[in-house]
Amino acid sequence: MSTQVLLLGLLVGLANYLFRYLPLRIRANSTRPAKRGATGVLLDSIGIASICALLVVSSVPEIMHDAQRLVPTLMGFIILGLSFYKTRSIIIPTLLSALGYGLTWKLMMVIAV
Repeated sequence: MSTQVLLLGLLVGLANYLFRYLPLRIRANSTRPAKRGATGVLLDSIGIASICALLVVSSVPEIMHDAQRLVPTLMGFIILGLSFYKTRSIIIPTLLSALGYGLTWKLMMVIAV
């Protein structure tokens, strides 16, 4: 097995685990509504975890091929995480992160010229 494939699998697994674990840990000390327990928080975090896992899997080969894509990809991750934290929906953050990636890529191309 290639080292790159192993590293990619570990990176995706780590990102997926953290997006499932951190919401549980962050909300551990806060008061919870009666109907929402740890299972509800876990199920709510599956959407963001799967989107981030797909983003990692689709972007790592591109970043390895072209290092200029690292900054737009990181911007997409940051926008995705922050907007999901604010909205608790996966639809708007996914669209905003794609927009952030595209705008960052375009800005980098304009600056490079």
